[in-house]
Amino acid sequence: MKLSVTALGTFYEMAREGAGLAATRLNSISDIDSRVKVTRLHFTRRSEIRNVLDSGGEKVGIRVSLDGGLAGTSILLFDRDSAKSVAGILVDDVDEKLTSDLATSAIVEACNIMNSGFVDGWADVLDAEITVSAPEYVVGDAAGAFVDDGEFAAMHDELALLFRSQIETQSDEIGFEHYLVPEHESFARLFETQSDESGIEYEKLAGFDEMAQHGSTCVAEYLTKMTGIEMGVDIRRINFVSLDAIPETVPNDPLVSVAFSFDGTLGGYLLFLFDPESANELVDATVGNARGGGLGPFEQDAIKELSNVMTSGLLDGWANMLDATIDHSTPAYSHDMGAAVVDPLIIGLSEVQEFAFVFDTRIRAVNTEFDVDIYAIPDENDLESALDQLNAGRVGRSLDADVYEPEFRAREIDAEVVEEIAAGALEELDEP
Repeated sequence: MKLSVTALGTFYEMAREGAGLAATRLNSISDIDSRVKVTRLHFTRRSEIRNVLDSGGEKVGIRVSLDGGLAGTSILLFDRDSAKSVAGILVDDVDEKLTSDLATSAIVEACNIMNSGFVDGWADVLDAEITVSAPEYVVGDAAGAFVDDGEFAAMHDELALLFRSQIETQSDEIGFEHYLVPEHESFARLFETQSDESGIEYEKLAGFDEMAQHGSTCVAEYLTKMTGIEMGVDIRRINFVSLDAIPETVPNDPLVSVAFSFDGTLGGYLLFLFDPESANELVDATVGNARGGGLGPFEQDAIKELSNVMTSGLLDGWANMLDATIDHSTPAYSHDMGAAVVDPLIIGLSEVQEFAFVFDTRIRAVNTEFDVDIYAIPDENDLESALDQLNAGRVGRSLDADVYEPEFRAREIDAEVVEEIAAGALEELDEP
């Protein structure tokens, strides 16, 4: 199956249109003012879909089966407190555990009205008939309550697809998400009708996903050696989103960012995001905070140099697997609020494309609050061209031989490297 960016854009708009209709119908049956917060297409592993559905505590909602123009499972879930709030708007005397017939009926009715908005939006975009089963009330705190083992088994072996929408309300008390898990064969047939001969091979995207995953693991290992803090890859998936939605994925908090552009066989942007506390901890654990608290010039130079080394290792690994050359710019440091740190990247990409594949990773310390988010946003034309050259056998051999991480291996993480980074930062700081 080939993934045409044009066709993916159609399916993205299908999901966003459906979410908009669902928000409108929620508004019509309650006094809750809601809007679409963000819509994403996740290319991810079955295990990651399980993790998403396992997170966030107990959820209440419905699931339905879809057939016709689109086959799969549609799941609409509120967190427990939100479900109680919605049910309380529709009926009186909702019990705390949401076990009464009135409470469950109200939740099913609200979810069913909203789900019909999603389905109607998809049908409009696809110009197709989609049949929907009767809603099944679901409640639980684990993935098995919402998607059974047979449905997980039917997903693509290497890279499953998940549509995910979030609806935002003026009240923080309402937490709601929608998931569409399409049947792989049904989605493949849709692509055949929507795509031309060009596009990205689905299996090669899975190969690049392996590269991104291994690169994230290498960065985590590198940070463990540099800091002495045990790190692990916490979240990793490929998102297909419109460029204007990328800033919405970034927390609206003060953030430290180090950005790079890269070009060659593959071009795009690479962004490291830290909260200020994590950035300070990184400096403390590697070169020492010799100039006192805060993020002064010394700390900024140290963070840029550490990010520079991680970037070199990551991109060199990609270049090895693609048998190509990838160069990167000098680091650009920023300390700003939320979306402002990614806006310059979006402006640069928006001149040539409307959508983007975003390789999104979180590396989190095991026993502390330290974490770093890494966003890799390749140019879509370069990505298609690079994946055309990708040899799945070469990816497998490279991973098996552990030759992915030349920069990380070449620079042993010892006191000499720490002194080198510190000396470079101090030298720049002391220049007139």
